[in-house]
Amino acid sequence: MSWIPVHFTYHVGLQGGIFRNVRLVGSWDANGSHSDQWTGVPMREEVSDSGCPCFRATVNLNGDQAGWTFGWGVLLDGPGGANRWGITTEVHDRNSSERFRGFQLKGPEQFNEYHLTHCRRLGANKLHRPGGGEPAVRFAVWAPNALHVEMVRGDAATGYIDDNGTGALAAFPMHKEMVDGTWTGIWRTDDDSEGLESFAQFDHTPYMFRITKDDDTVCYRTDLYSRCQIGSGKKNPEGKKYDGRPTGLAGSVSCSVVVDPERVTELFDEPFPQKQWLDADEFWKNEFDPLRPVPTRIDDLVIYEMHVPGLGCGKTDAAGEPFTGDLKDAVQMLDYLVDLGVNAVEVLPMNEFEGWAAWGYATSHYFAVEYAGGGRDQFKHFVRECHRRGLAVLLDVVYNHYAHNAERAEWMYDSNRHEKNIYYWYEGMPSDYRDYEHAAGDPTLDPRKRPASGHGGYVDNMSTGYAPRFCEEMVRKMFISSAAALVHEFHVDGFRVDQTTSIHSYAVVHADGRAAADARIFGAKFLRELTRTLKLIKPTVMLIAEDHSGWSAVTEPPDKGGLGFDAYWYADFYHHLIGDTDKGADYAKLIKTCGFGDDRPLAVDYFVGALRHAGNLTVVYHESHDEAGNAKFSGRTIAVAVNRATLSGETRRWAEARCRLACGLNMLSPGVPMFFMGEEVGFQKDYPYDLFLSQREDFLRERGGSGANLFRFYQDIIKLRRRKPALRTAGLVPLHVRNDNRVLVFRRSLENEHLIVFASFNNYAFVDGYRVNEAEIPDGAWREIFNSDAAVYGGNNVGNGGMVRESRYGSMDAVIPANGFVVFERL
Repeated sequence: MSWIPVHFTYHVGLQGGIFRNVRLVGSWDANGSHSDQWTGVPMREEVSDSGCPCFRATVNLNGDQAGWTFGWGVLLDGPGGANRWGITTEVHDRNSSERFRGFQLKGPEQFNEYHLTHCRRLGANKLHRPGGGEPAVRFAVWAPNALHVEMVRGDAATGYIDDNGTGALAAFPMHKEMVDGTWTGIWRTDDDSEGLESFAQFDHTPYMFRITKDDDTVCYRTDLYSRCQIGSGKKNPEGKKYDGRPTGLAGSVSCSVVVDPERVTELFDEPFPQKQWLDADEFWKNEFDPLRPVPTRIDDLVIYEMHVPGLGCGKTDAAGEPFTGDLKDAVQMLDYLVDLGVNAVEVLPMNEFEGWAAWGYATSHYFAVEYAGGGRDQFKHFVRECHRRGLAVLLDVVYNHYAHNAERAEWMYDSNRHEKNIYYWYEGMPSDYRDYEHAAGDPTLDPRKRPASGHGGYVDNMSTGYAPRFCEEMVRKMFISSAAALVHEFHVDGFRVDQTTSIHSYAVVHADGRAAADARIFGAKFLRELTRTLKLIKPTVMLIAEDHSGWSAVTEPPDKGGLGFDAYWYADFYHHLIGDTDKGADYAKLIKTCGFGDDRPLAVDYFVGALRHAGNLTVVYHESHDEAGNAKFSGRTIAVAVNRATLSGETRRWAEARCRLACGLNMLSPGVPMFFMGEEVGFQKDYPYDLFLSQREDFLRERGGSGANLFRFYQDIIKLRRRKPALRTAGLVPLHVRNDNRVLVFRRSLENEHLIVFASFNNYAFVDGYRVNEAEIPDGAWREIFNSDAAVYGGNNVGNGGMVRESRYGSMDAVIPANGFVVFERL
C-alpha cells in the first residue's frame, strides 16, 4: 500500500487565542482508507505568516484510493464551549446546508486550507517571514478574471490615481496564489518583493490595484479589504486628473490606505497621519467599569438609535455652511445617554459609504470606517467610551446592496462582462435580454422593468441597488470577515443587519421581475454563515435582523433550519401604535388617529395583537430613522400626535401626553424597546435622509427647555423597564380591550412579580375609576408605581396617587388619565 500525505491548515484570520484543542476530523479510518465514520486527530497550534493563530495536521491516506473524494472539518473548544464545529461555510449546493470541506485524493502530497475569516488574508497585511525580524507587507486581492494585477503606490498629496495613472508613484507586480496546484483567484505580492520589506515604512501609505481585465483594458480599483479610505469629502473626479487634497475626495473613490490593525491612536483627535500610538492590548486595557457592566443579553437592552452625522446641531464652517456631526459629537453625547438611562446605542452605518452627509445605507468598503466621520481609531475610542459607561454598541450593517456609485469599488472589478461582474448577481447571459431600446415599444413589458443595455440579468431585491453575488463564497466571506473584524478588533457588541428580507426573500430578475430563486437560497446561506461565524467567535454577540417576512426561521438556530438571529425589527408594532405612514386599514394607527382630536373608536385590539406578538424575539419601537420623516406621510411622534398642529400651550401638553403613552407602551411591551434620537426631548422636525442637516435640533437646549418634562419621563420609564424583571420577559396577558372606550389593560409577570398596566387613548380621564373583570387578575393588593400623567412630567396628576387597590375574584378598578397609563404592582 502506498501513502499520500495530506496536509491541513485551519486559519482563524484573527489575532489572539480564541480557540484551543482543535481537532481535524475527516472521512477516513485509522488505516487511512475512506470511511463513513469520521476519524479525528489533534492539530498543532502555530502562528501563520500573517501573525494570526492557525492549526495544522497531516494525515497519510491510502494511495490506492486516489480519485476518491474525502470530506473534512475541525472540532474546537472556544468561547461558546467545547466541541464546536469550526467550519461555518456551507457546501456550494442550493439544496444543502451541510458544512464540510471536500477534496479529491491525488498525490504525491496534497494541501487543504480553510479560512474562517479573510481579515488577514486579503488587503494590506503584515507578513511575518521565517527567522523573525521586522514584518514585511503583503498585498492580496481577489480578481479571478484579471489577466494581470499590480499594487500601485499613490501620492499622499492628492490621495487619488486617475485612469491614466497620474498620481501613481510606484508599481509592484502581483502573482497568482496557488494552493495545491489550483489557483484561488487571489493575486498577491511575492513574499520577497523588493521594496516591501518593511510594513512600518508602508504604514499610512495610499495605494490602489492596477488591474488588467480579461479584455486587456486597464482600470484602477480600490482595495475592498482596505481599513481606511483616504478621502473625507464629496469630490468624485470620475477617473480624471485630480489636483486637490484628500480632504476634498469622496472616500469611496479615493486611494486605500495601509493601516496597522494592531495599533490604535493614543489621542482621540489627532490629524492624519497620526504619530502617537498604543498597542491594541494597551488601548483596551481599561475598557470596562465593573460598577457599570455592559449588557450581554438582548432581552436586557433599551436601545437608543443614533445617526452620527445628524449630531452637532449648529456647527458651521467659515462660510456658514452646516457641518455634519462626527464621532467627537457622538462621544460628547454619551454622558447624556447615561443620564437618560439607556444601556445600548445602535449606530446607523459607519462603514465607508457615499458621502458622510447621508444615512450610510450604501456601503463601498466594509473594513473601513467612514473617514469623514472620524475613521477607525475614533470609532474604537467611541466603543471604549461606551463600554466604560455600561453602554453596549450595536452597529447597522448593509449587505443587501453596495454603494450606488461603486465604479472604483465593487462594480466591474476585473471584467467588463456583466455575467462576470464578480460582486453582483447576474442571471444568464446578456444576450438573454432585450435592450431597453428594443423593449421601449413593447406594451406588455412593465416600463419599470425595462432593462438598460446588458442590465437585464442583474437582480433587484427591493433595496436601492443590485443584489450581491451570494453564490460566490469569496463575496460572502468579505461581508462575514468585516463583521468578524468589527466584533474582534473593534469590540462591537452586536449588529442590526439591514433588510435581511431583501437577502433571502425579495430577489427578482431586473428584466422581467420573475423570482430569482437561487439568489434567495444563497442569500439565506450567507445569513446562516454570518450568524454562525460571529457566534463562534463571540457567543454573546447580539444579532438583529431588519426582517419583514414574518418567517419564523429568522430567529431559529441555523442547525434547526433557521438564520440564527437573536431578534428582528417588528415594524408592524410601529404601524399599529403610531401609524403615520401610508399603511392601510389593516393597521391600528393609534397615535395618528388620536391626533385628529375626536373620540372615534380605535382598533385597540389590533395593537394588542402586536403587543402579544412582540414577545416573539422582536425589537419594537415608537420611532426609528425610517419613520421619522422619511417614509411617506411620516414624521416625529410629537408632531403626529396632534396632526402637525402648532406645538404650544395646551396643544403641546396633549402632544406630550400621547408621546408618553406611545413610549410607555413600547417600554412596557415584551419586545426589546428602541427609539430614535431626539424623541426623549420632543424633537418635532421631520428627519428625511436627504435633508437632515437642515432639520437638526439641539439636544441640550431642548432638554433644558421645552423637552425637560419629556426627558424626565423617559428617564423614569426606562428605569422602570430595567428595574423590573417581569418587563423583560416574553410573556404578556391581555386582560381587557375595548375599541369604543379606547382602553387596554394587560399583565406582565415573572414568578412572584406581577404588574398590571391600565392604558387609555381617550381624551378624557376615567376619574371615577375604570373597572375590569377578568379571571386572569390575581387576587391581592396592588400599588400604583407609575403614572404617565404625573405633574413632574408636565401632566395633570390624574391617577391613583400611589394608593393601594384591591383585586378580588378577578375584579379591579383604577383611575386612568387621559392619553396616559398607570402601572400597578402586586404587593
